[in-house]
Amino acid sequence: MKRNDNTIDRRTAMKTGAAALAVVAAAGTLAKPNIARAQGDGPIKVPALPYADDALAPVISANTVGFHYGKHHIGYATALNAALAGPAKDYAALSLEDIIKTSRANPNRAGVFNAAAQIWNHTFYWNGMKPGGGGEPTGKLKDEIGKAFGDFAKFKEAFARATIGQFASGWGWLAWDEKEKKLVIQATSNAETPLGRGFKPILTIDVWEHAYYLDYQNRRADYVNAVIDKLVNWEFAAKNLG
Repeated sequence: MKRNDNTIDRRTAMKTGAAALAVVAAAGTLAKPNIARAQGDGPIKVPALPYADDALAPVISANTVGFHYGKHHIGYATALNAALAGPAKDYAALSLEDIIKTSRANPNRAGVFNAAAQIWNHTFYWNGMKPGGGGEPTGKLKDEIGKAFGDFAKFKEAFARATIGQFASGWGWLAWDEKEKKLVIQATSNAETPLGRGFKPILTIDVWEHAYYLDYQNRRADYVNAVIDKLVNWEFAAKNLG
């Protein structure tokens, strides 16, 4: 079967790049995955992890981080850079966030959207965790969680339930509804993200199988609850809320 040149297939997206990684300063209002379009003729970059591969153990092993970051995350950038140099060169001057927002509306650029959104989603995910994380948020974020969900315990239950219940591959999100001015929980399929849909991402958990299967096999619930209890970086989430 002939493949549409506008589509980046999943196998291509999973291949790792050979180029050296660099941290790039982010544009925009979110507090930060440090991701942006590289300047000049440079490729889309994947920033370095904010911690060592083994820093999230035992919740997430160095083996999982190595494959997840080193193969999957970087592979999406390899695929996107190839598209930007060829069939999607009309997107080459855009920031990563603008590639996501623009390609989402174009069915002929579904592959571009998938690769770009997965780069952004993954960087957001890594920054939303830290060694010794978990616990409960404080300040404004705690107050907004109370307004939206009643209290932290109810939020935690709802967030875990939505994330665990996402059918097949996808993401669980805590996001700010720009129109309603309140926090909401969302589950999105595949590469979909709240970004550019009227919602500001606050926190995410990856529930693609490559995020947890080496450590938890089919026990997605154990993985999700362990991330919430022991790894969530509430300071990062609070900065995203603003």
